[in-house]
Amino acid sequence: MNVIIIEDEKPAARLLQRKLQKLDVQAQVMLHSVEEAVEWFSANTHPDLIFLDIQLSDGLSFEIFENVTIDSAVIFTTAYDEYALRAFKLNSIDYLLKPIDEDELASAIDKYRQHRPQQQNLSLDFEEIKKMLVNPIEKSYKKRFAIKMGQHLKMINTDDAECFFSENKGTYIHTTDNRDYLLETTLEQLEAELDPARFYRVSRKHIINVDAVKDILVYTNSRLKVILPTYTEDEVIVSRERVNAFREWLGN
Repeated sequence: MNVIIIEDEKPAARLLQRKLQKLDVQAQVMLHSVEEAVEWFSANTHPDLIFLDIQLSDGLSFEIFENVTIDSAVIFTTAYDEYALRAFKLNSIDYLLKPIDEDELASAIDKYRQHRPQQQNLSLDFEEIKKMLVNPIEKSYKKRFAIKMGQHLKMINTDDAECFFSENKGTYIHTTDNRDYLLETTLEQLEAELDPARFYRVSRKHIINVDAVKDILVYTNSRLKVILPTYTEDEVIVSRERVNAFREWLGN
């Protein structure tokens, strides 16, 4: 079986590769962006199976299929929640919810082997899928966090967040009163739980609250620097690949 992984988080790609090796499945190629994938598919024989992350560093992975015709089977790896995943079920796409469980991975591989078509033709309505990801049916976004502090639980509303950030393998909420609180979650999970109209992941390390933006500066190498009222732990930089999408988000 010829398998490739398309995942912008390199540690996550390597972890999936190791899990596949335990199932005697070898993924020899790992790609990390839409641009890299389009270039690779244009120059190489397509694999039997693709493990495909939805959100890549330079856009949604669906853009790959808009640029090249791919005849491979696809298993999506995603942090999106159950409502958005209706789109995949409707289009008969298999998926694995992050963090990927090894038993579910084995089940997905077995399912592929049992139902592998002689030739897969991807004629999927990606525009409809994207709409469901952006506006999932009956979506309810996270409104508060219960944070353990000693023997007590402190309630913090998402309205009070300036940003969320990762540091030393931990995920934190930074509040408008200039306090940091450790959360029992990841930025990937938060990205799916927070209202995308108000919160935006500007980088691998930061998710910001649009209501807390104090200023935005043009930064080096075609990037942007976001100034928040009290957060000074680190510079909040919008990566060059995300600048256009960030500007569009600000204007909506």
